[in-house]
Parts: sequence; structure tokens; C-alpha cells
Amino acid sequence: MSDSTSRSHAVGDSIVPQKLQEKLPEGVEKAVPNAIHDTGPSNAKSHATGDSAVPEPMQKAVPKGAEEALPDKVHPTN
Repeated sequence: MSDSTSRSHAVGDSIVPQKLQEKLPEGVEKAVPNAIHDTGPSNAKSHATGDSAVPEPMQKAVPKGAEEALPDKVHPTN
């Protein structure tokens, strides 16, 4: 099943044209930074399994693969 709809998923301000918002799949809309197209709080989370030297907001902003690429002594993920 496609996640595209004929409506926008924005809950706040957006600089994306309305017609484009209505055509884009929800996943694409949510991937755009909220400063450009506000779809509300993300489900971003840290994948750290212990104390990390990486600031928590950054942990939540990067993909899981980027977190896992860091050495465990800097950012443990296993």
C-alpha cells in the first residue's frame, strides 16, 4: 500500500507548495526538516546503549547507521 495521499501531513508552517505537499508520500514529507516543512515531532531516537560523548540532540538527528559507525568508546551502540 502506498503512503501517498491527496493531503498534506504538515502541522505547522511549510515553504513546500501545497500541491506538492498533497502529492508527496508521507515518508518524504517527514524526511524534510521541520524548519522547511513542519510535520510535528519526529520519532527520532538515540541508539546508544551506554554513555555517549555525542550530544543527545545530535544522536537523535542522525541515522542509525551513522551512530553505529562511531567507535563504541565514543558512542556505544551494541
